[in-house]
Amino acid sequence: MTGADDVKIIEGVIQSYLDGLFESDAGKIASVFHPTSALTSVTNSGEIVITPRDEWLDKVRARPSPKQQGLPRHDHVLAIDLVSPTMAYVKLKCAIPPRFFTDQLSLLKIDGRWQVAQKVFATEMRE
Repeated sequence: MTGADDVKIIEGVIQSYLDGLFESDAGKIASVFHPTSALTSVTNSGEIVITPRDEWLDKVRARPSPKQQGLPRHDHVLAIDLVSPTMAYVKLKCAIPPRFFTDQLSLLKIDGRWQVAQKVFATEMRE
C-alpha cells in the first residue's frame, strides 16, 4: 500500500465522520473513532474539557440532526498530513449551526485500519 492509498482511505474515514455529524448518526461516527478516543476543547473561561467518545455519542444520538433540520453542510477538509505509515493528522471545518468547529483529528492505523484516536476542537458561535 502506498501513502496515496492511505490518504484515500483516510479521506473515506473523514467522510464517514462528517456524514455521521450531519446525520447525527452515532454508528457512523463510532465506526471511525477508536473506543478509547476522547474529544478535548477549552471553554471560554479557559477550562479544559475532555469528553470520552461514548459520552459524546450519547449526545449525538439525543440531538436533532442538521440534515433533519434542513441546514446546509459546512464541512471541508483543510489538510491531511500522513506523518508515518501508522499516524496521520487531519484538520477540518464543520458545523452544527450556530456552532462552527475547527477539528484537529489524530488518526492511528490500528490492526491495519485507520481510526481517530483523538479529537481536539475549537468552537465558534455564529448567528
